[in-house]
Amino acid sequence: MPEVGSSDYDYIVVGAGSAGAAVAARLSESGRYQVLCLEAGKEGSDYFWSRVPVGIAKLIDNPAVNWCYSSEPDEGSGGRRIEVPRGKMLGGSSSINGMVFIRGQARDYDGWAQLGNRGWSYDDVLPTFKKMESYAGGEDEFRGRDGPLRVDDTPRHQVPLLEKMIAAAEKIGVPFNKDLNGATQEGIGMSQVTISKGRRQSTAYCYLDPARSRSNLTIQQDAMAETLILEGKRCVGVRYTVAGEAREARASREVIVSSGSINSPKLLELSGIGQADLLRSLGIELVHELKGVGENLRDHYSPRVKFAIKEKNATFNDNARGWRLAREVIKYALFKDGFLARTSVPLRMYFRTREGLETPDATISILPFLYEMVGRQRRIAKRQGITMNVNVLRSESLGSIHVKSADPAEPPAIKFNFLSSQHDRDGLLAAMRKGRELMATSPVAEMTGEEIAPGIDKQTDEELLEWVRNNAETTYHPVGTCKMGSDPMAVVDAQLRVHGIEGLRIADASIMPTLTSGNTNAPSIMIGEKCAAMILAASEDHM
Repeated sequence: MPEVGSSDYDYIVVGAGSAGAAVAARLSESGRYQVLCLEAGKEGSDYFWSRVPVGIAKLIDNPAVNWCYSSEPDEGSGGRRIEVPRGKMLGGSSSINGMVFIRGQARDYDGWAQLGNRGWSYDDVLPTFKKMESYAGGEDEFRGRDGPLRVDDTPRHQVPLLEKMIAAAEKIGVPFNKDLNGATQEGIGMSQVTISKGRRQSTAYCYLDPARSRSNLTIQQDAMAETLILEGKRCVGVRYTVAGEAREARASREVIVSSGSINSPKLLELSGIGQADLLRSLGIELVHELKGVGENLRDHYSPRVKFAIKEKNATFNDNARGWRLAREVIKYALFKDGFLARTSVPLRMYFRTREGLETPDATISILPFLYEMVGRQRRIAKRQGITMNVNVLRSESLGSIHVKSADPAEPPAIKFNFLSSQHDRDGLLAAMRKGRELMATSPVAEMTGEEIAPGIDKQTDEELLEWVRNNAETTYHPVGTCKMGSDPMAVVDAQLRVHGIEGLRIADASIMPTLTSGNTNAPSIMIGEKCAAMILAASEDHM
């Protein structure tokens, strides 16, 4: 194994998150190549909570494992800063997320291919999705059986309220769908999750842990990447710090940046790759102009619609305190079961908001509890109720992420421009009203109490949109800031190679040209797997 700081690596992977962990594990798998994986976070006492599914409550606002970014105030957020959690530990956001496994729709990837990205249609990426997962249900045509990532179904019949919501959904034209990652996404179904036997299946656990003992893989934690080392138009390494100590590592073959939709464009800009005027204004020497770096930011803007539930013991709120909580802790300790072993979002509904659409364009994710903020910490509320995370699936509102200075320690400016698209405004209004319709339909209607948020007094489009501006959050799915394509705003090509720079690829959610229809963790892992496969194929071709 080479010394850290030497030039004896074949590949350097910057970021050990959802995609980066998969890249590092696959590139080191054969033992043929020396691989260095740099991760800004480190394992500490909080690593325990990453294993326990309910531990998300301990991680989502914790700066020890979370970059704790926030957006710039803008009109779409009512002048507020919106929290943007991003994982800062091995596994990245896969170690702190809600563990929901959703690939998205076939049309998402077919759309990427139609934009000129050959090899990224649904038929092209499906084999990669199957290769990475181990899932016991569904049809062999669509599902993988022996991949490193274990995926499971959230059990049915555990929460009677959810069964009643399924029955109500069917009455309003949304059928039950047993496999939301199968032939069609449309319908209401139990969440598929990266949880197995009560343990979170992060990419740190599924990809990196089995690879740690390899002599050709070096994982350096607490490593803050500061700039890429560029010789002319070729990337040859990375400058970074470990506990404040400056270090340098070089790669004879390639550097793969997998730092996520926020930190990947940041690293490029700090290295002199990006918009000429912006970089020069900050005193950063321009090495290569790419106008699309940091642009095309998209995310799922999500109002949290809340209803009271009148029936006792029908929600997680009842199990989160007193003797019931103690019972759940014992159940988890002995059997790795109970609500501590499950996702907080067990039920989700994908539907079309208007006639004429071929596939769903909106979703409602259902949390069978209410939560409240106490300072920066989330906690289960005493009051019984449910929370609905409402999303337009393929948001068209575009924002940006750019560095504010040449200081690597300064967070970038995140500008979402939420609700700037009429498509998003119309879709959110229709989806929120669909949620109201669901809760007013028997048999769930008999359990439904008051509408806590936005409140039944808000009925007009403008009243609802004003409430969204002042209250909505994201669902933590930023994508697109180093988008794939061949147009003037594209940052990488279909092989994920940075345009105009040799020896440099990007593999994470930042390369997505558009949002996928659902949570972005599964597509991010797929991107890491596909990137590694393309690199290895190119390496074999040159041997």
